[in-house]
Amino acid sequence: MSNEKNVAEQEEAVDTLQNEQSDADVEIVDAEVIEDAPEAGDESEQKIAELQAKLDETENKMLRAQADFDNFKRRSRLDQEAAQKYRAQSLVSEIIPALDNFERALQIEADNDQTKSLLQGMNMVYNQLVQALKNEGVEAINSVGEQFDPHLHQAVMQIEDENYESNSVVEELQKGYKLKDRVIRPAMVKVNQ
Repeated sequence: MSNEKNVAEQEEAVDTLQNEQSDADVEIVDAEVIEDAPEAGDESEQKIAELQAKLDETENKMLRAQADFDNFKRRSRLDQEAAQKYRAQSLVSEIIPALDNFERALQIEADNDQTKSLLQGMNMVYNQLVQALKNEGVEAINSVGEQFDPHLHQAVMQIEDENYESNSVVEELQKGYKLKDRVIRPAMVKVNQ
């Protein structure tokens, strides 16, 4: 709604500047008529110079207003594209904790057929949820064995392990997720010194 209001204001400013330019064009025509008059002399040349300066100023204002309007349209388009690209961000942020709970629940050991069938049903729901998130552009951040990246990982512990390189992720404590190229939640990890 505010974009439409801003567009209307920009269009009104451009129309105003075009009207001023038309007025300046009429004054230049009048100046040409004055120039043809034999008694005008220096006054007519001065008037022509003033009118030309006014025309140049009006053209400058119009060009600036047009450039501002073009920039506004470009920014609005980029904002709309970003809003469309990340439209699911708030929903994803709310679903991720439920996904964590599903993963914890699926880690229990099933000791009878009833528990196994319940876990199988939960696993099916979990897989559908993960697939729906993938369709929206959500993906888990790979961590274990990767180099620590402060943009993708949140280090909560540091340990010394000879099996891993320095500054690499040893263990993932909580999964991290990205929506397209934006980090929704960084992975909580243990990092090797």
